[in-house]
Formats: sequence, structure tokens, C-alpha cells
Amino acid sequence: MGIAATIQEPAEGLIFQGKKSVEPILRTENLWKLYHAGKVEVPALRGVNFEVQPGESVAVMGPSGCGKSSLLYVIGGLAQASRGKVLVDGNDLTELSDAARTKLRRHKIGFVFQRFNLLPTLTAKGNIAIAQFIHGDGFDPHRFDVVTLNEPKILLADEPTGNLDSKNSEIVLQMLRQLNKDLGQTIVMITHNPEATTYFDRVVHMRDGVIVDGVSAD
Repeated sequence: MGIAATIQEPAEGLIFQGKKSVEPILRTENLWKLYHAGKVEVPALRGVNFEVQPGESVAVMGPSGCGKSSLLYVIGGLAQASRGKVLVDGNDLTELSDAARTKLRRHKIGFVFQRFNLLPTLTAKGNIAIAQFIHGDGFDPHRFDVVTLNEPKILLADEPTGNLDSKNSEIVLQMLRQLNKDLGQTIVMITHNPEATTYFDRVVHMRDGVIVDGVSAD
């Protein structure tokens, strides 16, 4: 059972060079996630070590069943780690109570899911604005003040272009890139689409529950 804990703010005095910081905003250490099918343990994550710097955008690619979604949900506090550490902006999720983990999600993390019609961190007005983007009203950068009202430090996106045509996929990817470049939000997106990775600073590939590389998208 999780213990009560206070959500920590990052230490001051960090040295920034561009987007790099001495302290990652997201870090996992030997992260395991096990599911159970009857008496059988099925590992979705097998000792994952993963770091994301403040203001960085990272695309995570891999085949279905490789552990991408499990990684996203665990670092977002939607699922509990079976073993290892998950550090989010200086807070170890594995040591937080359910209430503290919920508070952290509310204040620091935003989520975008596959159909792009469920964004719990947005108001109803913000969700309507997203729907207008997708249904042909065009991409308007000036509407970001509506879509990002709580401006979370971290945005986690679960294949947001998975059900979209190429035109609307580009709109969504442009919006994510602008959130990253203009507002400095840290973004981690999982995707099957290799073209989508060109919008991100770094691409990470997963296979069989582990990260197999992590190269620059340039």
C-alpha cells in the first residue's frame, strides 16, 4: 500500500543548456510491469530504464504488445509499477499514496488518448476546441490558450493520430510540436507511424518490454 507523501517541486539551481537539464523530468529505473492471467505472470515491461529531459519531445515506437502503452500509463501514474522506480518531476510514484498520485497527475501531467476526444485535464470548452480542429475548422495557434488551460509540465499522448487521416494527423502533430516549442511542455507520444516521429526531438524503440535504442530524430 502506498504511503502518504508530499509532492515535491524540482530543486532550484539546475543548469540548463537548451532543453537539457542535469535532472530529468521523467525517469524510470529497472521498471517492471507484470499482469496476471490466472496464475501466470505476463511481463509487459522488463526492467526499463528511460529518461526524458525537461522540454524534450520523445516518440516511442514499437509493434503491438511491446509495452509502449504500459510504459505510458505507468509513468503517467494511471497504472502501478510492479518493481522499480518511476520519478516524475522529482516525485517517486512508487512511494506515493493513491491520493498523492492523483494530485500529481492533476497538476503536472496531461493525457491525450487515441481517439483524441478524451482529455481529462481540459475543460469542456477545451475539448470542443480539439473537436473543431479535427473536424475541419483548421489549425489556429491562437486557440492554444483554450486547449492548454492548465498547461501541464508533461503531456503523454497515446497514439493520438491512430484513427485520423493524414491531413488531420498533421494538424494534431503540429499542435503537439507547438505545445512543446512555444510552451516548453515535455511530450512523450507512442505511435506506430514513422512519419510522426519527424515532429519529435528523439525516437525510442521498444520490443518485448524493453527499450532497444533511443536516437535523435534529426
